[in-house]
Amino acid sequence: MCGIVAYVGLNPAFPIVIDGLKRLEYRGYDSAGIATIEPEGDLVVSKKKGKVADLESHIGSSLPVGSVGIGHTRWATHGPPNDTNAHPHRGASERIAIIHNGIIENFAAIKESLKCRGHNLLSDTDSEVLAHLIEEVMDASSLDLFDAVRAALSQVVGAYALVVIDKDNPGRLIAARKSSPLVIGIGADGSYYVASDATPIVGHTKNVVYLEDEEVASLDLEEGLRIRTISNDIITPEVHALEMELESIEKGGYEHFMLKEIFEQPQSIRDSIRGRINLQHGEIKMQGIDDHWDRWENASRILILGCGTSWHAGLVAEYLFEEFARIPVEVEYASEFRYRNPIIRPDDVVIAISQSGETADTLAAIKTAKSIGAHVFGVCNVVGSSIPRETDSGAYTHAGPEIGVASTKAFTSQVAVLTMMALHVGHRKGNIPQDRFSRLLAELNNIPELVEKVLGQASRIDVIAEQFANAENALYLGRGFQFPIALEGALKLKEISYIHAEGYPAAEMKHGPIALIDDDMPVIFIAPMDDVYEKVVSNVQEVKARGGRLLGVVTEGDKDVAALADHVIEIPRCDDALAPLLSVVPLQLLSYRMAVLRECNVDQPRNLAKSVTVE
Repeated sequence: MCGIVAYVGLNPAFPIVIDGLKRLEYRGYDSAGIATIEPEGDLVVSKKKGKVADLESHIGSSLPVGSVGIGHTRWATHGPPNDTNAHPHRGASERIAIIHNGIIENFAAIKESLKCRGHNLLSDTDSEVLAHLIEEVMDASSLDLFDAVRAALSQVVGAYALVVIDKDNPGRLIAARKSSPLVIGIGADGSYYVASDATPIVGHTKNVVYLEDEEVASLDLEEGLRIRTISNDIITPEVHALEMELESIEKGGYEHFMLKEIFEQPQSIRDSIRGRINLQHGEIKMQGIDDHWDRWENASRILILGCGTSWHAGLVAEYLFEEFARIPVEVEYASEFRYRNPIIRPDDVVIAISQSGETADTLAAIKTAKSIGAHVFGVCNVVGSSIPRETDSGAYTHAGPEIGVASTKAFTSQVAVLTMMALHVGHRKGNIPQDRFSRLLAELNNIPELVEKVLGQASRIDVIAEQFANAENALYLGRGFQFPIALEGALKLKEISYIHAEGYPAAEMKHGPIALIDDDMPVIFIAPMDDVYEKVVSNVQEVKARGGRLLGVVTEGDKDVAALADHVIEIPRCDDALAPLLSVVPLQLLSYRMAVLRECNVDQPRNLAKSVTVE
């Protein structure tokens, strides 16, 4: 869960690498560092606890000028955040430097072995052992850096994305990956870029190569790009066109990326449904389903895997698939799935949901499901990421880059895609009458305009947030389709404002949580006029009787909840199955404004990183 960026070319590396680290800081921000090889041959390493800005201050005005460099922004796994544990790490003779993302599972054994051979390791990290091991292999065998990295990695168990530089080979980078993402950019001037994802590369080139597991790449200004596997098989690089624009990873005048991404949701939902809904013919086109229709038609069960916000999207999908497709659904935390000896059958369909397409727990769960013969369908956002390559079929959400750590537009895009999937399967199976199907398509197609109406209430939500910003606890309650939205609303508040919040089915309030309610406790009801509306109104009355501070997310024109609640936020009327796409938006805005009022770092909340690429 760290950010990696590297450059070798004809220009000074430092400006490119430092700018890349700023773009990658959402992946980790407890320390940062840069290493360059200077024209006189010195390997210069600068690293600092804190954010990239702290590293810049530490370096000062005397900037490195070397044309090869590596940079890293860290989210700690082994060892606390401090200057010593920050990357890059050097080998024993300080000839090479490495940056690493992932976890080396056998690092303790390697470290002890290195110590026995006289190595003095300075940090608490698992990563430093790689620098010492690679350098030792080079010294002992006279292998060049490319072959030494391959030989060293053959002794390693675990996950890694790493980049290595060698001061005796200043025109070269070596990059390698296993179970952790790494992308190579190819510059028009013969330069090369390496990064954890495409955000640092997009401003420099559109031509990229995605490294696969156990591949090692040599990026050499003289010899070009060469890729081999750890076992020394030659790989022919496949160059892809990068589908990302620089403007999409800029704030665009917004105070925070999260706010920008909340307001991008009308467009991101449009992009998610574009080309898939045909109103004229009353149909949905989803090739990833249609090409494997026999697996869906004959599925005895759907298993949905995800983590965090993606798990909440999966819970919404459970309601959708059971409502429309009439197939039993189970939703699993991917992090628990593979460790509990799960029952998977060959006639199961497994849906894996991940914004980044690199979530380590979800990837591991996919491999478990595939090994038993289940059909695995991926729903993710990032083109070229690992999950689309591992799954049998899938659908991209097309939400665009999401930089804010707290997921917003990725969630609604996931729900939009999952909604289309459930409707499409249900329609093809004959479970949805054509007139209702056509009406649902028209309503779904109109959801972006309705989201814009909800966003028009942002200033009103800001005022409500002022009333709740000093709370230390909050309760989110919903029923049916809105229960997952209660969970998602609570998660957003926890993530960025550090207010303890819990989401519950509204009827479960009486089975424990009602004991917490007092006149300091904000209670947020998601209560649109759906099939369970009257039941929710009864729950609202129970909270009101106990002095709770009530906020209702209600349908336009609501009278009953409005008469009881201290505040209400209205959403447009729509079909119950589509309402989650609207009701979640005011909860995103509420959590955002409360976090700002509490002076929290909205885009980079403490202890969190955007893409969880380690288990």
